[in-house]
Amino acid sequence: MEKQKKFINNFLRTDYGRFMGITISILIILSLYFRFIGPIPFSVNQTTTEKKSTFDVEATGKALAVPNTAQINLGIQINKPTVKEAQNEANEKINSTTQAIKKLGVEEKNIKTINYSVYPNYDYRAGQKINGYNINITIQVKVNDFDKVNQVIDTATSLGLNQIGSLEFTLDDEKLEEIEMQARKEAIQKAKNKASEIAKTGGLRLGKIVNISENLTNTYPTPFLKSTGIGGEAEDQRTEIQPGQSEITISVIVSYETL
Repeated sequence: MEKQKKFINNFLRTDYGRFMGITISILIILSLYFRFIGPIPFSVNQTTTEKKSTFDVEATGKALAVPNTAQINLGIQINKPTVKEAQNEANEKINSTTQAIKKLGVEEKNIKTINYSVYPNYDYRAGQKINGYNINITIQVKVNDFDKVNQVIDTATSLGLNQIGSLEFTLDDEKLEEIEMQARKEAIQKAKNKASEIAKTGGLRLGKIVNISENLTNTYPTPFLKSTGIGGEAEDQRTEIQPGQSEITISVIVSYETL
């Protein structure tokens, strides 16, 4: 036993013995670490590259439609010595007009007040003295039957309304969506044809479509109004309105992969 201890001590004093001792110590330490703590975490950074080049083409599609909705602003402006007088007269004429428009077949939900204002009228020659009051009331009427547009305007003016403005022709949501889809399909097909022709001529190889962006433009016509009658008398004249056509324009940019 003494000889073994002496041999080990002499062995550990050699360079090789010290090396083996250190190595065994490290292995023991690592063994204990993995047993009680777990494996040493490590991470690997990964770098990826993505091909970004695309081939873009632009095209425009158009579709025409006759508007099927009209919005008319009808109003009255009155000046009276007192607020009460101005309100009474204006309210009476607005209420009479509203009831008459309902009798034409326009639903109550399509008639609404969009402006009601009262303000003093000053006489600056008398030192900014109030000499009366102005009242403005505006109602908006929405109709789908354009024959009623003519009737609504004539009825309003005959009952004393003196502010006729902002007559606008539009498409309802369902019809607008239908017309937009027509213009969109035309624009995309034009873009595809254009891309195919350019690629063929220029020797490009195109992959799949990776993106489509669009820009929408709605052009509504300016209403055309005229009055006609027999004998030229004002009471014989009636309003005629031509809605014209609405143009929907959609421009698209179609992006292709390049191979």
